[in-house]
Amino acid sequence: MNYYNEIKTKLIENENYARIKDYSKERYKVQTYYEIGKILSEAGTKYGEAVIKEYAKQLSVDLNKKYTTSLLYKIKQFYNIISKVPTLSGKLSWSHWYEMLSIKNIEEITYYVVQCEMNNLDVRTLRKKIKSKEYGRLDETTKLKLINQEQPTIQELIKNPIIIHSNKKNTKISEKDLQNIILENIPTFLKELGNKFSFVDNEFKIKLGDRYNYIDILLYNIEYNCYVVIELKVTELKKEHIGQIQTYMNYIDTNLKTINQDKTIGIIICKKDNQFIMQYCSDTRILSREYILN
Repeated sequence: MNYYNEIKTKLIENENYARIKDYSKERYKVQTYYEIGKILSEAGTKYGEAVIKEYAKQLSVDLNKKYTTSLLYKIKQFYNIISKVPTLSGKLSWSHWYEMLSIKNIEEITYYVVQCEMNNLDVRTLRKKIKSKEYGRLDETTKLKLINQEQPTIQELIKNPIIIHSNKKNTKISEKDLQNIILENIPTFLKELGNKFSFVDNEFKIKLGDRYNYIDILLYNIEYNCYVVIELKVTELKKEHIGQIQTYMNYIDTNLKTINQDKTIGIIICKKDNQFIMQYCSDTRILSREYILN
């Protein structure tokens, strides 16, 4: 086989296809790069890795377009990775795959592929998810469910730690400060929690007996059809925090929730988690998550 001619022919075909059929050019490009990656892998095995550098120079001359050694190595790397992934998704562009080439773990790549397919993620959103190490902030059971496209519970989807974007990374803040930081960029916070969260109110006023109390943030999840109570703590989790949020959740269930809605979920976002306390929390609707200002 003449490896070089095979590669050149495929690149020419890809350029021609891109001009004619714009709607599917990315899918064709991904398939072309996959096939070229396979050829480069075989050529490297037969002639050594230096052949890729030679091909890059020759392609740039013959096709009058710069094909760098770096790009060809990326294409080869792409093939080596994708050959281990269950499916070559037709929904992802080359730019999507390019973002994932630095990931070594095949299960992690598969997770992001599934997320792109299920949620129609653009490249920018995918990049943010990878940069925030989203995969590493989920427990193993949730990862497996998402990779297998099974439905996790809403509690399983809440990552730990939760990343909150702020300019006050090294500043000591109050609970009110933390609330304001979240409210300043509420869309980003909702996306960080997961899919289909919507904002209801902050400082949501409820009356317990003759006294008013205020829920830090009240959300609603459309997909799971339930209210979500958020309590913010800038300290380590304490046992009284559980009693507080449980009271608020029960209030919402009694006074806001309709018969067609599921029970309220409670999330305590704290500076430091305490699993010894959560271990003895019998209410599975309540979870605690640490926050990181980033």
